[in-house]
Amino acid sequence: QVQLVESGGGLVQAGGSLRLSCAASGSIFMLNAMGWYRQAPGKQRELVATVGISGRTNSADSVKGRFTIARDNAKNTVSLQMNSLKPEDTAVYYCNAVERLKSYWGQGTQVTVSS
Repeated sequence: QVQLVESGGGLVQAGGSLRLSCAASGSIFMLNAMGWYRQAPGKQRELVATVGISGRTNSADSVKGRFTIARDNAKNTVSLQMNSLKPEDTAVYYCNAVERLKSYWGQGTQVTVSS
């Protein structure tokens, strides 16, 4: 089992920045993809950004140029630097990790962007 713990959410004004962090612990052999997803009220959960073990990243068009994902393989952590935040970025953000073909989720952290 892998446990994921997120931190760093909060309330910020439009144009501001936040940094989310996620730490994985437990029975870890090798984490493959790690990433962030978000779910706004009344909407489906959607991909924000992912990063593979090699460092290759993938991100949603809506966050390109504003959000940066990074991981530290030695510490089993992944972070999401969010700049130029918009009200439409308001959502619960979930950390995700894949380990030995199983997908794990964190409990989620609220990000609220006020206009």
